[in-house]
Amino acid sequence: MTRFTALLLPLLICTATAQAAELTASVDRSRLNSGETVELTLETDDVTQFGKPDLSALEALFEVRGTRQVNQLNTLNGDNRATTRWIITLLPKENGSVVIPPLQLGEAQSQPITVQVIASDNREDNNSLDPVFIEASLDQTSVYVQAQAILTLRIYHSVSLYDDSSLSPLQIADARIEQLGDTRTYEKDINGLRHGVIEMRYAIYPQHSGLLTIAPQTFSATLVDTAPSADASGPKPGKLMRVSSASIPLTVKPKPLTYPVDAPWLPARNLSLSESWSPEPDHTQVGDSLTRSLTLKVEGLASSQLPALPATDVNGLRRYPDQPVLSNQSSDRGIIGSREEREALVPSRSGAIDLPTVDVVWWNTFEDHLEHSSLPARTLQVANNPSLQIDTPAGTLQPSTPDNDTLWWWKLSTLILACTTLLGFGLWWRARWQPAIHRAAQTGPSPRTLLDDIKRASQANDPHATRQALDAWARQQPETLADMAARFVPLSDALDGLNGALYSETGQHWQGEDLWRAIRTIPAAERVQDPVSESGLPPLYPK
Repeated sequence: MTRFTALLLPLLICTATAQAAELTASVDRSRLNSGETVELTLETDDVTQFGKPDLSALEALFEVRGTRQVNQLNTLNGDNRATTRWIITLLPKENGSVVIPPLQLGEAQSQPITVQVIASDNREDNNSLDPVFIEASLDQTSVYVQAQAILTLRIYHSVSLYDDSSLSPLQIADARIEQLGDTRTYEKDINGLRHGVIEMRYAIYPQHSGLLTIAPQTFSATLVDTAPSADASGPKPGKLMRVSSASIPLTVKPKPLTYPVDAPWLPARNLSLSESWSPEPDHTQVGDSLTRSLTLKVEGLASSQLPALPATDVNGLRRYPDQPVLSNQSSDRGIIGSREEREALVPSRSGAIDLPTVDVVWWNTFEDHLEHSSLPARTLQVANNPSLQIDTPAGTLQPSTPDNDTLWWWKLSTLILACTTLLGFGLWWRARWQPAIHRAAQTGPSPRTLLDDIKRASQANDPHATRQALDAWARQQPETLADMAARFVPLSDALDGLNGALYSETGQHWQGEDLWRAIRTIPAAERVQDPVSESGLPPLYPK
């Protein structure tokens, strides 16, 4: 049996590995011009595969220009993960939507990918005859102020270049500039001649209306000396070359007059507003902590340009906001900026609590009109929390008018009360002449001990331990914490700070010195009094 188990275990491991193996496919870009190449990457972590992917399915729609294999071994938390990548350079044979079909590697199969091939005319000007030239283009000729315009720089070279190539830095007065992703490299056929392409894309945000001119960009590189040049008039191999692009004008339009004056200016191609709760506020009780996250995602603006969302200032909810989370993502259409705002909401009363509508005004630059994106209003149904209920004395019973049948019960009770009063007075008179008796030992912790617990927890800056010690001390006081805080402002402020630390992510930064100082300085009338202090002994809580 042991030998059978030893033989079966490797088989099960290999079977599980084969089932978990995947072949994932990705491309470096999904939009390209006709004559340009695209790089397809196939990746697998199946170490049992030693072959290569079957590329025969690509021959109908693509020309395979080259394939290279990259093996990697990554170590994370002591676990080794081996991956194999095949990077395939493809030249589409057709324009329009072209589908890269699924490819096979053993039992694994990749997913299909669609790329858009845009028809473009081959260059026929004089630059197409140059071994190195540069193009600069904008995705649109006019934009609104602070809206996004995408500048694309493409450097074409039909000869090999050394690694010392450089491009002049892009500088535009009165405009913010963000680079979109990393530099791309691919190939393109121009007039039957294969050119290497170096592509860089930038998002430009003009800050003032009027005419904006993008200055020429200069590219310099050294040609690789592969063979003697037969053309004496052409560029000499090994010689430094400099090429420049043409200047490009951009018309910047002012903010439309129909845009609301009191709303932040948001020119974008698309905008979405969403919310999430943790936990869901379906069964909420008083004192529960709810985390509400509002996420604003805008296509065409950076996260630093997004305004703050309206705060949830509602009666009956204590609000503890966190710092906003900003992030940017590059896409074929530019920058997608997002802003996430999280806040802890703690209901302080039961019943229905209405949350208002969250509305964001923005200008749709794609359709050129004003739009509103909003989250609908909602109502939180908050129930009482039994663990937070405070025992209160029973109300005084309303006396009823006795009739003749029950009158003697009142007379009897009055007589018994008079007798017990006289008996109690007699015992008190007798006790005055008796020796003093020792007080019974206290069954629970003394108020002094409870105060020491509060002092240690608050000076240790531990909000949870401080809250437990504070509740234990408050149960021995003649009044509740809420009553003492209502008459003593420093205690109220200190309790708000403690609650904020308990219901938000900033608890580790809470400082308890203010709370301990407030407890120590509560007026003497607010504290429980020690009867022994009346006899001239030292006070229980010296100041």
